[in-house]
Amino acid sequence: MTENVSIENLKQKALAELAALMTEEALEAWRVAYLGKKSDLNTILRGLANLPVEERKSVGAGANVVREELETALKTREHAINEESLKAVSGIDISLPGRPWLSGKLHPVTRIVNEISDIFSSLGFSVIEGPEVELDRYNFDALNIPKEHPARDTMQTFWVDQADASGDRHILLRTHTSPMQVRFMEKYKEPPIRIVVPGRVFRYEATDASHMPMFHQIEGLMVDRNVSLADLKGTLFEFARRFFGPDRRVRFRCDFFPFVEPGVEMAIECAVCKGAGCRLCGDTGWLEILGAGMVHPKVLEGVGIDPQTYTGFAFGIGVERLPMLRYGIDDIRLFYANDLRFLRQF
Repeated sequence: MTENVSIENLKQKALAELAALMTEEALEAWRVAYLGKKSDLNTILRGLANLPVEERKSVGAGANVVREELETALKTREHAINEESLKAVSGIDISLPGRPWLSGKLHPVTRIVNEISDIFSSLGFSVIEGPEVELDRYNFDALNIPKEHPARDTMQTFWVDQADASGDRHILLRTHTSPMQVRFMEKYKEPPIRIVVPGRVFRYEATDASHMPMFHQIEGLMVDRNVSLADLKGTLFEFARRFFGPDRRVRFRCDFFPFVEPGVEMAIECAVCKGAGCRLCGDTGWLEILGAGMVHPKVLEGVGIDPQTYTGFAFGIGVERLPMLRYGIDDIRLFYANDLRFLRQF
């Protein structure tokens, strides 16, 4: 029992000294003194062979229990000293719950682009992309918008090259995603063709509640035998039904676009005023979301497709206007103000 008494006294002495320690250096010295190879506890364990057989088991078990208790007490004291050090240095109470990192998510415009692409993919359209810096030929000329055509006045753009000797410039930021109609048909001349083209477009125009110098469009094109205006209306009505729901009213009216003939516009009942008229819809009760029509024969001829054999339709959707109509947002500039209070709602 003498050895057991000495082990217990050793434990009480070690714990008393440990409670008074305040630095990592002192903790290390304590560990060497009470748990190291030359410590009194190890000396007792090495001397078990010299004890009577009846005492070895009890003394050995007691020594191992004390070792475990001292090791646990050392870890606890190390943790307490580290906490106190952090509080002294930073003034932060590390016992408080942590603040989680905010998780990111897709911008609402990106989510809408993905949703629209998924709808048209399910209708048999392939999703492709094109360059934002475009040639004048693809942006205008090949789409039946020659120089001096009045339609160019509605699509003032940003030119990125210098004028040549004749005063013409040829490289610009695209004003619509329609140039990919021509690029795709030039590369894949054999219909059937069914594509949608999402992307950013740029126009040099004043900013207001429904216009921005940079916005997003999704161009659609279908070319095949016997494609008619009825196919166009059926496709766009199905898109509107899936995106807005069956209760939202849709309106088609005649319109003019140089690269389609005939041309139509498609408008959706304003979600803000429910058709009564407000500043978003210009007091009309309707907001145009896309222009469309049957592909002009000159566009097909320009890419080597026989307009006597094949016909097609095309449409261009203004992406930002769709969430405005769906959620009743009355200002397009909110999407690009980087206000997290607005963006977190989606």
